[in-house]
Amino acid sequence: MKVTDKSLVEQQKITDSELKQRLRLFRITHEDLDSRKELKGLVERHLDDIVTKFYQNQTEIPEIATLIGDSGTLQRLISAQKKYISELFTKEINLDYVENRLRIGLVHKRIGVDPKMYLSAITYLKGVLVRTIDVNFADELYAKQMESILLRLIDFDVSLVFDTYIKSMMNELETERAQSEKYVYDLETLVIERTKSLEKITRLDPLTNLYNKRSLEAHSNKMFEDVKLKNDPISVIYVDINDFKLFNDTHGHEEGDAILVLVSDCIRSVSRNVDYCYRVGGDEFVVVMPGCTKDSAKKNYVPRLVQEVAGCRADVTLSIGIAQSGPEDYLSFKDTLHRADKDMYLQKQSKPKPAKPTLQSLPIRNSLKK
Repeated sequence: MKVTDKSLVEQQKITDSELKQRLRLFRITHEDLDSRKELKGLVERHLDDIVTKFYQNQTEIPEIATLIGDSGTLQRLISAQKKYISELFTKEINLDYVENRLRIGLVHKRIGVDPKMYLSAITYLKGVLVRTIDVNFADELYAKQMESILLRLIDFDVSLVFDTYIKSMMNELETERAQSEKYVYDLETLVIERTKSLEKITRLDPLTNLYNKRSLEAHSNKMFEDVKLKNDPISVIYVDINDFKLFNDTHGHEEGDAILVLVSDCIRSVSRNVDYCYRVGGDEFVVVMPGCTKDSAKKNYVPRLVQEVAGCRADVTLSIGIAQSGPEDYLSFKDTLHRADKDMYLQKQSKPKPAKPTLQSLPIRNSLKK
């Protein structure tokens, strides 16, 4: 249930039994409540004078005068104060009475009346009412009894008003706490997102979106340890774009970058989900294939990669070297990579020198995949 669906009494969880307990705490009895009505006539005769004195005093305090603000508001406050004083001596004390007092506190809190200002005003009002009783009753003992009832009743009202003050401040603190928690959560989320973004930047080659050389160094040892534990083979494929420098110098770096993107897309498209693809140099790529032998890579992977590139650019060719580690003899990653690089170099040396490369249209398919 929303707060707006509850009365102030319900929000404060004040019941009839709670009300009775509060009256006992302030030593207010049924006899006291009946006795206070004897002052009704006296108070009504002097009501205008009591309220006039009260607001003359209050408007002399700059902070209170500023809160009141204008004559129209002052007149409304005078009418409300007259009603409040009259009800002190006439209104039945029940949950409706409590609701009214709680609302007084809520209104004062909303308009910005500090507790010290409210208490000082109540203290002055008590003094005016006590003096009115003293002046108009010759029986001093009776006057003191009436004053005691009145003061205890006003203190009872003040306790309800301050319940609202405290509840309102607690709500504000809870709101601030919730906002602070949300701010912290949003900040943590932002930090996580930024961290992931930075990690991605440090792991990926910005042009091709393949893993970079740094990632290869970070991944390699674990990949080789994993296949060794499983007694599986692992192959490393070293790919180099033939005469890339010549093509780059002839047609410019923009076209050269487009070829790098094309080759990386082709490598990605023919690789398995378990394979790891890297750009390790200007025109050099490495594919690590767990669970794959050199023969299998040579018969299946290499032809598909060559065909994929040729289908996009007939003027782009590759030199591809392959090396295997395990399962009979496990080499280190460094040694396996060196052998693949050497095999690629031998493949490159065996190819005839091509004519000057010509420019073809180049499809760009730079999607992100390991």
